[in-house]
Formats: sequence, C-alpha cells, structure tokens
Amino acid sequence: MINLTPAEFRDALRQERLVAILRGPDPRAVAHAGRVLVECGVRILEVSLSSADALASLEELAQAFADSDALLGAGTVIAPGDAARCRDAGAVFAVTPALGPGLQESVDLGLPVLAGALTPTEVLAAYRAGASAVKVFPASVFGPGYLTALAAPFPDVPLVAVGGVAAADVRAYLDAGALAVGVASPLLGDAPAGGDLDALRSRASAFLSHVRVCRG
Repeated sequence: MINLTPAEFRDALRQERLVAILRGPDPRAVAHAGRVLVECGVRILEVSLSSADALASLEELAQAFADSDALLGAGTVIAPGDAARCRDAGAVFAVTPALGPGLQESVDLGLPVLAGALTPTEVLAAYRAGASAVKVFPASVFGPGYLTALAAPFPDVPLVAVGGVAAADVRAYLDAGALAVGVASPLLGDAPAGGDLDALRSRASAFLSHVRVCRG
C-alpha cells in the first residue's frame, strides 16, 4: 500500500479531474466495475461504505491495483473507526459526506481526505480541520455557478464537485473552478449491481472525453 500525501492527492485530482464513486449491493460486482473503470483509464476510485460489504470490495481492489497507478479510496467515512478500517483494507484516501468524526480521524491517521461541505461556513470549517480538498456536495443543487461563487472568497481551497454531475456537466464544473468532479450513478449506472459492463465502458469513455478536453 502506498503512502499518499495530501499534496500528492491534490496533484492527482488536478491531473485526473475525475473520481469514480463505486456504490452497490453486490461486493463482487462493485470490485469488477472498479477494475473495468481502471482498464478504461479512470485512475481515482472511491468505494462507498454504504455499499454491501464495502471492506471486501476495498480489499479486492487494493490487491488488484497493487502494481498500478490507480488510487483507491473509501467514501462515506462517517463514524469513529471507519477511517482506520478502510486504511487497513487498502484505502489510501478517505471521503466524507460532511464534517464530523470521519474527517477528524482521517486527518489524525494521515490519510488525505476529501471532506464534504456545502455552505461557505462548512467549506471553511472543513479546510481548517485539515481536509486535503473540499467536496461540494450535493453540487447539482446549485450548479456550476455555485462553484464559481465559492471559489471567489476561497481561492486557495481546492473544491471538488460531487453529486448529480452528468458527463455533459463536467466542463461547466471544471471551468467554474472545480479541481475535479466526483461521479457515482451517472457513470456507474447498474454496473455495481451486476449490470451492463459494456454500457459502463461507454459511459467511462464519455466522461473521460470531457475531462481530456478540460485538461488540454
């Protein structure tokens, strides 16, 4: 397992600009979907703890990616002990939906953390608490313009737009100042439940095409 620093995590977000969020009822299907995404060129993946037997999926993917440049993290890190269990299962970064014990424990363990926030007060609190970057969630509630508004008073806070981001929305969020976007169902579809992997490959290609335009 690699040791990822907050600065390296931010650099990876800045370079890749896409985080795939894996969440589903079938741990083997979740892991299979993760492998397919990496084969397609997605390099940052998050396994949500709201998935069935999420730690098993994390362990399987951590082993699968041991010799790759993919970065594997754990999402929905909320309760005390979550961050430590995820680190032990192979996660190299953590993602939280909000402020709370998951953020603090991740910081204490030295895990880079993408911390969820929505309001300006929460964004500032998350960054001051040690978040490597701040997840603006749910981003679709206010849209790309809200990212622009947040970036104005917080130019030094790396913001990642998460929640309801479709492939066609990627460029608008990145142009609005988001360091990256995080995407669950618009990218994964039914794949984490054992669904169509060819459709997953097609969606991955669409998201990556939008990301590459913004990288250029």
